[in-house]
Amino acid sequence: MTTIGLLSDTHGYWDEKYTEFFEKCDEIWHAGDIGNIEIIQKLASKGQKIRAVYGNIDGQDIRLHFPLHNRFKIEDISVWITHIGGYPGKYNPIIINDLINNPPKLFICGHSHITKVMYDKKLNLLHMNPGAAGKEGFQQVRTIMRFAIDKDDIKNLEILELK
Repeated sequence: MTTIGLLSDTHGYWDEKYTEFFEKCDEIWHAGDIGNIEIIQKLASKGQKIRAVYGNIDGQDIRLHFPLHNRFKIEDISVWITHIGGYPGKYNPIIINDLINNPPKLFICGHSHITKVMYDKKLNLLHMNPGAAGKEGFQQVRTIMRFAIDKDDIKNLEILELK
């Protein structure tokens, strides 16, 4: 079993609660709009594997280290992380053909600052957006997530609201 910490849209803002919540995670995934490389360095400070994508506000310091799309397999789950992905029934037109032709089991994006976990019955995938962990934007509550992947099962989802 692999425990995952998930966040997005930090916009360069750091909160020590990230470290506390992700302390027992095996990996930490960031779904873009990181803001600066120091955020990644702090997330990596406990030795967990970091997987991330760059977002629309990220500069070259982030884009040199992370792709726009990150597709990989962990245990028996295919994953696709991108920043601007949309939602079931309203996916980003730039990725819709790839998503339909080769859907992952777990599709993760950020950008909207809205926390959502939805199952797409048409594409047979779980969609997650962890909301925004930073202070930039319109969101009233900052959020981060933690969940487990156990072979081909995604379970134990927790959402932490940061005041």
